[in-house]
Amino acid sequence: MALNLQALLAPIYGEDPQTLQEQATRYQRGLEAFARIYGAGPVLVFRSPGRVNLIGEHTDYNHGFVMPMALDKDVLIFARPREDQQVNIANIEDRFGKRHFTISEEIPPKPIGDWANYLQGPAQLLEREHGPGLKGFDGLVDGAPPYGVPRGAGLSSSSALTVAAAVTLVGINQLALQGAALAEACGRAEWYVGTRGGIMDQFSAVLAKHGHALFLDCRPREGNEYYFKHVPIPAGYAVIVVDSGVRHKNTGPLFNRRVAEGRIGVRLLQKKFPGITHLRDVNDIPWEELEPLLPEVIHTDELLRLGIDPETILDQGVSPGTDTFYVRKRCRHVITENQRVLQSVSALEAGDMETFGRLLQEAHASARDDYEISTPEIEVLVELANQAPGTVGARLTGAGWGGCIVAVVQQDAVEAFVQSVLPEYNRRVGLQAKAFPCQSSAGAGQAFSTTI
Repeated sequence: MALNLQALLAPIYGEDPQTLQEQATRYQRGLEAFARIYGAGPVLVFRSPGRVNLIGEHTDYNHGFVMPMALDKDVLIFARPREDQQVNIANIEDRFGKRHFTISEEIPPKPIGDWANYLQGPAQLLEREHGPGLKGFDGLVDGAPPYGVPRGAGLSSSSALTVAAAVTLVGINQLALQGAALAEACGRAEWYVGTRGGIMDQFSAVLAKHGHALFLDCRPREGNEYYFKHVPIPAGYAVIVVDSGVRHKNTGPLFNRRVAEGRIGVRLLQKKFPGITHLRDVNDIPWEELEPLLPEVIHTDELLRLGIDPETILDQGVSPGTDTFYVRKRCRHVITENQRVLQSVSALEAGDMETFGRLLQEAHASARDDYEISTPEIEVLVELANQAPGTVGARLTGAGWGGCIVAVVQQDAVEAFVQSVLPEYNRRVGLQAKAFPCQSSAGAGQAFSTTI
């Protein structure tokens, strides 16, 4: 019986006939490539999506709220289980070559940036925590454009590959690991390659649901559990991620400074609210009550007089790289952004896209003015996006200082959006932006199995 790929893929990508036809062609291409490399036999197909954060920027490390959406840009792994612990992995993009490793062999990662590290990390973590003796596989990765997660665009391509590898190993070995526990394990697996980020990327990839965004409370609860829920995206809208082409060469000190300013704010607020540990703890207190407790600017010498040492306020003794801290507006951004995320959940659940669009624009203004993470190029891109017909709202997304914006656009206006925004952006700033129109998708897991 012929494999009905479109029927198998509909729960993942939705019912749009063109999308299903294109994805079916892509999956068929992967099956044929796998057969050329490894021969005939059974194949299990796994996938993991990229993500974009719709709203909730720089709130995660303040134990706040975020609302990412998993994308129909994803990473596929075609796999055939082995009886030993060997992993042989090829990439459909030939320039990467084939990699080999043994699950039980604790060896250092390959050179920084090597794509195989993102498979070896989860393999070694799962062997330590759910082994010993996990079985390996022969595999083929497909993250190629235009359906793969674009690399370097802030859509979490590395996390998508990590999660895809993890669900492949979990599926092949029939491990009882799923949901939030799997997402948390994937986050720790990325430490292997030196990425010590938050939990948003992995939770979005694992827990996503087609047609929905994911509301996530970044504060762990008892037992290291996290609260999340799926938030419906009304039909008839697309999410367009636009890569500005701008990359800040060294964002580390700037990011560290923002983290330090938030933590200084907490220390200052503790004088009146001694039980708080993060900015999310004052989310329900009126800003008018908090504002007088937070100086607009404070210097190291004054902080030291208050018993606060900026040199020790960051983890592992990382210096914030400044002796001048803008505390009030940094805290205002985080606190109001948390409120905007909660309001966005209510707006989407009510199908109120006008309110949601306004919240996106307010989030951008706050990121620009209070958190100061925008750039002139990003400002041009957001301006053009908001002027395009059919746009609900647009804002910068990601850490900032370049990178991408996200725009929510009426589905029938996507082509007009791209044709109006990209050429005008090039004319005004001299850079070529890249647009990635996306829909939501299901979370990571096994797509299907077959025999070739």
